[in-house]
Amino acid sequence: MSKDLVHEDDAVEARSGPALYLIATPIGNLEDITLRALRLLKEVDRIACEDTRRTARLLQHYAITTPRESHHSHNEAASTQRLLEILRRGGQIALVTDAGTPLVSDPGYALVAACRQEGVPVIPVPGPSAAIAALTGSGLPTDSFCFAGFLPARQGQRRRRLEELAPLRCTLVFYEAPHRILAALADMHRMLGPRRACLARELTKLHEEWIHGTIPEIRSALEKRERIRGEITLVVDGAGSRAVAPPEGYPESISLHLLEEMRATGRERGEALKAVAAKRGLSRKEAYRLLVEERSAKD
Repeated sequence: MSKDLVHEDDAVEARSGPALYLIATPIGNLEDITLRALRLLKEVDRIACEDTRRTARLLQHYAITTPRESHHSHNEAASTQRLLEILRRGGQIALVTDAGTPLVSDPGYALVAACRQEGVPVIPVPGPSAAIAALTGSGLPTDSFCFAGFLPARQGQRRRRLEELAPLRCTLVFYEAPHRILAALADMHRMLGPRRACLARELTKLHEEWIHGTIPEIRSALEKRERIRGEITLVVDGAGSRAVAPPEGYPESISLHLLEEMRATGRERGEALKAVAAKRGLSRKEAYRLLVEERSAKD
């Protein structure tokens, strides 16, 4: 980087007025923080934290004594107004989450929206993100992806959400809690089919783990464990992307499989397609989409 560029960057951040900095912090390894982030955490007037106790470990490690206060989903409305008052008086605030990039499945949207509305500068300070780390290390396509965050906890809502995501051809990235991961994988298999996937657990930490395979293969591996722990990010192949071969004993062509099913059972096309989808581990919608694509390719 040239001296001119360094000087220009310094000038941009030599702010005397209010500013909200969105500072990404380590998701595990405390060394994964930028020099810029450390400098700003020392210079701002206040650090707004999702959990002040979690952030305290990072600040103590780097001997940062800046005052901090909580800003989480349960106090977001009141905290947003309190922080806005500091900004209105010309103060500078750093917003951090427990780990990773603020606002990514974490609170902060209301504060950022309010700052934008009032003309307070909002300055992202890039850094760690579990979603990006898992995506880039998964071995699945990275040119287009959808970050879907946490799936709903209730099965019905979770399946409806997965049904919405099923037609997307881009790679899907999810966060999931360890106590819900088996149920989530079961519903993914049901709604998305046996797609390729990668589960990343405890990223950048001592017990970092990567599990590659199809959705049912990953679920089978986890079922054998007495207990599942840690932060989990799941990356799933998009619709129609390098589809997994059908289970042994079934035709490669879904059109041929459908025809065989209709001849063998006498079922109408719709019922036969439903049976074919079940046998191939697909949702009916996914099976129909593959059928249309296969026929279009022949035309």
